[in-house]
Amino acid sequence: FPILFPQQSGLYEYKIFGALADCPPKLCLDVYMDLGYRKQWDQYVKELYEKTYDGEKVIYWEVKYPFPLSNRDYVYIRECREVDVDGRKIWVVLAQSVSVPQCPEKPGIIRVKSYKQSLAIESDGKTGSKVYMYYFDNPGGMIPSWLVNWAAKSGVPAFLKDMQKACCSYSKST
Repeated sequence: FPILFPQQSGLYEYKIFGALADCPPKLCLDVYMDLGYRKQWDQYVKELYEKTYDGEKVIYWEVKYPFPLSNRDYVYIRECREVDVDGRKIWVVLAQSVSVPQCPEKPGIIRVKSYKQSLAIESDGKTGSKVYMYYFDNPGGMIPSWLVNWAAKSGVPAFLKDMQKACCSYSKST
């Protein structure tokens, strides 16, 4: 479940602790990293792809927002590492927004210029995974409090459920 920490900016950071039963960590990681597959199971993805600019892999992601709000888009880099902590294998994914001239802002879509995400996945000691996520972005514009509340109470838990379903179908689709 998410925990909200108000920033001085009045925006929120999200810290999420969750468990995905019957989804081993490596499977979770593969599903999370697979952008093509994400387009199939994440209903909020409008556009999502990776391109290389000046030798650096950059991800473009447009997110559907509910009417009457404008969609948001992100341009970011991410890195994945496998870490050994006292014999515990933990996969860590770090993502951060970047400014890329080849990816200019599009009319009618608000560019999220400040975005940071850290994800850690490890075994729950059985057949599943423990997941920790830290997430911050500045969505720009006026975001109504009902949407912030929805994201905290429903959106994030729903995302974990969707991810769990995606893990279950992933092996069948690859």
